[in-house]
Amino acid sequence: MNSIELKTLGELSQYSFYIPAYQRGYRWTEQEVTDLLNDINEFFPREISDTEEKTWYCLQPVVVKSRSENEYEVIDGQQRLTTIYLILHYLNQDFIEKRRDKLFSIDYQTRTDSKEFLQNPDEENDTCIDFYYMHKAYETIDEWFNLRENDASFDKNDYRSKLKFHTKVIWYETTEDNPITVFTRLNIGKISLTNAELIKALFLNSSNFKSGNADRMRLRQIEIANEWDNIETSLQNNKLWYFLSDEKKEDNRIEYIFNLMNDSADTDPYATFRFFYAKLAGKTEDDMNRYWEMVQAYYQRFNEWFSERELYHKIGFILTVKIAKVKDLYDSSSTLRKSDFISHIDGMIKQYFRNQNLFDLDYENKNTRSVLLLYNILTMLQNEHDSSYFPFDDFKLNKWNIEHIASRKDSTSIPATNRKDWLLDVKCYIDKDQEEATGLFTQIDDMLYQETYTNEDEFTALFDAVTVHFNKYMSETEDVDGISNLALLDEKTNKGYKNAVFPLKRKCIIELDKTGGFVPICTKNVFLKYFSDYPPKISFWTQDDREKYEQDLMRVLTNYLEVTK
Repeated sequence: MNSIELKTLGELSQYSFYIPAYQRGYRWTEQEVTDLLNDINEFFPREISDTEEKTWYCLQPVVVKSRSENEYEVIDGQQRLTTIYLILHYLNQDFIEKRRDKLFSIDYQTRTDSKEFLQNPDEENDTCIDFYYMHKAYETIDEWFNLRENDASFDKNDYRSKLKFHTKVIWYETTEDNPITVFTRLNIGKISLTNAELIKALFLNSSNFKSGNADRMRLRQIEIANEWDNIETSLQNNKLWYFLSDEKKEDNRIEYIFNLMNDSADTDPYATFRFFYAKLAGKTEDDMNRYWEMVQAYYQRFNEWFSERELYHKIGFILTVKIAKVKDLYDSSSTLRKSDFISHIDGMIKQYFRNQNLFDLDYENKNTRSVLLLYNILTMLQNEHDSSYFPFDDFKLNKWNIEHIASRKDSTSIPATNRKDWLLDVKCYIDKDQEEATGLFTQIDDMLYQETYTNEDEFTALFDAVTVHFNKYMSETEDVDGISNLALLDEKTNKGYKNAVFPLKRKCIIELDKTGGFVPICTKNVFLKYFSDYPPKISFWTQDDREKYEQDLMRVLTNYLEVTK
């Protein structure tokens, strides 16, 4: 069973490290060495409240396998270990030999004299490329400290103390028979150990099971491992994952729960691991079980929200719009009855839109996208015959934004490279048999034939004529950017050119829906003329359509924001 702990760099002095041949040689650049020196220098240990301990700088994991007592094969982290050794060796030179700190040793299998070279890394040695890079790293360390000799704010002794006692390495010891398998997993594509993997090792540490026999311990470890896998498998369901999160994370999604439990603003990438290490390392089996039960409680609450349709939609909206954090909702739901919790989240939505009037929304308003999303979600919830769930995964992954239903009167939104395609599309929806459209159809034909769409003035004049034609049933007084001319459209539909005329947008929406793509229900209702009187004017978004659309917006949203003109 793998084990994990934190070790100060001073504690490593008792060990010998063996770097096997399957590892790449030492290749750290001057910049990487400088970055490490700077990071440690910029770290300041501070008192941890309610303890006698101080915070520490956390290095990335070193993965090892025991060879004999105090001797380890390094599976991952040899570059860091070598650089740390070089820094410690450099600092040791300030003392006479008998007062120098004992340092750990490093032996590269492919460099039989590596241990001897590392005793004198300041001496140039061109016998192999590894020694060249080690020497360059040592020179970088020397230069870094020399630059600070006259800096009154820098204390070399403080730096040495910080390095030895307040810099810790995540020590991950594996018992797997084949270390090359572990090395391959960690180094193909440079996949580092994640907080989740490190925390898993904490929960399964044999030291957590100090009571009882070996069979009972092993059974409990298997039990936790299976429960862990069940949680991870559930979170791999994108429907659940994107209901909770915006993060495009493929692996170790269980880490989301650990981060919530940590709830820290610490930017250290291993802050969550350090939190659990403090809670579990050296503690009792009861402590371990208590924290594992907390993990399961989060997961069970998320499943409850996910399976309850009203909670799913309203919480999903709150998290998507970022009205509140998951942790806040979890805490509230833990103290309130279900009916009170629903009232609470309803209140949160109303409070968020407390000063917002529906008819003040337009294309530029920051709340328009959120209100249109709420409109779609509430429309689904208010239909008692609809048992479907809003797909937050599709909504987040496909980037649905606010767009005009009928096009803006702005030719500059059609890139020059798209003008020919735009004209060809428009031409399909103009009825050349109608007297009012005959001239327009001929103008488009002429422009395509003569390729004069590259002329700014000519294209702008024709664009304006086409826009007037397709917007002819709209009132001239109505704002084209107003809420009754806006809907959620996906980025892909609008990728070519945003100013597609209404019938072309309608065609794209129908095509997307026919092929099983996600289309928000209210967007579909708009383009399928759900609100229009029969027979609808299919190729136009009319003033009557806008008014009917407005009425439905008011009907659905009236309980959540002001809806008076």
